[in-house]
Amino acid sequence: MRATAPGPLPEAAPRPLGELAVPALPGPGRIAAVCSVAQLYAVPDRGLMSGIDKRPLEGPVPVLAHGLLGDVQGDREHHGGLLKAVYAFSQEVREAYARALDAELPDGFFGENLVTTGQDTDETVIGERWRVGTAELEATCVRNPCGTFAAWMGDRRWGRSFSAQGRAGAYFRVLTEGAVSAGDRIEVLHRPDHGVTIGDAFRRLDAQQARTLLDWAQDTGTVLYESLVQSTQTVLTRAGADADFPPRLRSTGRGLGLGMGL
Repeated sequence: MRATAPGPLPEAAPRPLGELAVPALPGPGRIAAVCSVAQLYAVPDRGLMSGIDKRPLEGPVPVLAHGLLGDVQGDREHHGGLLKAVYAFSQEVREAYARALDAELPDGFFGENLVTTGQDTDETVIGERWRVGTAELEATCVRNPCGTFAAWMGDRRWGRSFSAQGRAGAYFRVLTEGAVSAGDRIEVLHRPDHGVTIGDAFRRLDAQQARTLLDWAQDTGTVLYESLVQSTQTVLTRAGADADFPPRLRSTGRGLGLGMGL
């Protein structure tokens, strides 16, 4: 049984936002809702159907290598794949947006699969591993706002407003398939000691963070998302530092030849 959502926000003038008022989220966290596509959204002027319209599901939801069972992406060139299989966003952060915009933004409205509570997804360390229900996940990269998200929010400049807040939510890959339900506890199985968070990457890393992240990935054999590698290399190049990183450890997680045993 799916909850009813209001659909895309009506078009409006750009909505300037001050700094969001978000309470401290020290954890331990739980899953407040598990969301999947309710219906495809026809994106104005883009000629594609999007899966951004996600709404809560009841009962255990299977989590497979490519994401939640039944979930889809309309723009598969930029969304989905093994490294962006599951998207998590903090309920408290989204509710702060709702208050700032004076708008209804229910669970799943930002296109998230997992709505967390008590857990700040932006403070998740890249490579951090979670157990939720019977599934195990690993944090991979940020969510960059796109034109579809802007259209859904009814604001052509939404990407700029969203980015200015520095809160992107976190993408995960699926290490162990399983099932997840609303109310499940978030158990942090491992947190890498490099300390670079999803939020750090979204707000832009400094050269030391960039080098630390790439060194950790090489030392552990961890595949990093392609755009994350590119951004770290750009930071290092501008700083006049070594930006080398092996091709086998960079991927979009889509198609064949992923550097992930496929």
